[in-house]
Amino acid sequence: MIRLPHPFARFIQILGRGKTLSRSLTIEEAEEAMAMILAGDVLPEQLGAFLMLLRMKEESPEEIAGFVRAARAAMTLPSQVPKVDLDWSCYAGKRRQLPWYILSALMLARNGTKIFMHGAEGHTAGRVYTREVLESLNIPVAWSFEEAASHLAQRNFAYMPLVAINPILANLFELRSILGLRSPVHTLSRMLNPYAAPVMLQGIFHRGYMAIHQKAALLLKQPHMSVFRGEGGEIERRPNKPCEVLTVHDGAVGEERWPVLLSDPRQVPEEDMNLDRLMAVLRGEARDEYGEAAVIGTLAIALKALGSAKTVEAAEAQANAMWEGRDRLRAVA
Repeated sequence: MIRLPHPFARFIQILGRGKTLSRSLTIEEAEEAMAMILAGDVLPEQLGAFLMLLRMKEESPEEIAGFVRAARAAMTLPSQVPKVDLDWSCYAGKRRQLPWYILSALMLARNGTKIFMHGAEGHTAGRVYTREVLESLNIPVAWSFEEAASHLAQRNFAYMPLVAINPILANLFELRSILGLRSPVHTLSRMLNPYAAPVMLQGIFHRGYMAIHQKAALLLKQPHMSVFRGEGGEIERRPNKPCEVLTVHDGAVGEERWPVLLSDPRQVPEEDMNLDRLMAVLRGEARDEYGEAAVIGTLAIALKALGSAKTVEAAEAQANAMWEGRDRLRAVA
């Protein structure tokens, strides 16, 4: 009996025909392939081969854009979609420095910016993830889009784990421990932007992915996007190093150079990763030169991406004023 090829086999053939015949998927092929994966129409053997072939060659912007289009199409959003100003992804986790980016996001929310944050957790041992941090600060986690909308209305901030956004994507994300390598799911998840926020921030660890995020944002017609190499791969500026930011604004790509904020180039790792220090610094009960510079620096990049400041210098001045003028007695969110 002759067995017909599985419908998904053609995507593996495109990627795995060897050095001279292999090619990247088109945006339409990538969208179709990811739609089949999310619908459960792919065999486990095919899924592993597909993800690792993509990993070996490195995913293209067209592939990421196609994957994102399929993932967005698979979402079921409520009929009343809340307005979101800024989409903030956090999928890497922190192991060397405290997650100071949380305070940057909270500063923006306190000052009227509506932020939807999403991420994954537990895929790499020894890291602190966003959900754990928010729970330590008594900030609730949203387990549905309706709950996220309620949180946005209450405090201009909502965090939703990837497993609540799409359980299949979350399972794919966790394959890292089985495959031993990250996959394109780590890139596409960062770009989900479920509420279609006009501004998107991206933090990456490997410099080469900056251009992939930038070009994929263009293909997805994302109005505004800024991506930079953040501390540990999160959206957190490293204040002791110069920062290169690639941008997309209304269909035009750009590049920004942000200066060093601290004179000491050393980056001493946190020994105990005590999350209580975040609250202490926020309230002014403790000082942390590195941490506060990371908060202000990250905040500045966000403000410029949002259009609140026109220049790097103006954004840093505005961020510093926002941090210094914070209400130290106010509840966290």
